[in-house]
Amino acid sequence: QVQLVESGGGLVQAGDYLRLSCAASGLSFSSYTMGWFRQAPGKDREFVAVIRRSGSYTDYADSVKGRFTISRDNAKNTVYLQMSSLKPEDTAVYYCAGRLGYGGSWYSPIDYDYWGQGTQVTVSS
Repeated sequence: QVQLVESGGGLVQAGDYLRLSCAASGLSFSSYTMGWFRQAPGKDREFVAVIRRSGSYTDYADSVKGRFTISRDNAKNTVYLQMSSLKPEDTAVYYCAGRLGYGGSWYSPIDYDYWGQGTQVTVSS
């Protein structure tokens, strides 16, 4: 049974930082491209960041580029999202997701195979 479990969310002030973690089990973690998405109330789930299998390639949404860093530790089956200079507009539920295949787009939620339950990030102004 595949499980992705996020942790590290919370309530912070604008300008603060947080590190989210996503621990994976039940899958060959190093074979999966991992992504972070977020969903604010009343909005669609949106792409935040992606990291390829070996960690050699990453990409970010323009809205977080330069502030967020995605990384992974394949020995620990864990992917991270380091978030700094947080803004109120970063407030959302953050989800990690994994995809095995090469088809589709790693920017699209529908092309991911597995999802975590999400962790709430709230940034106050």
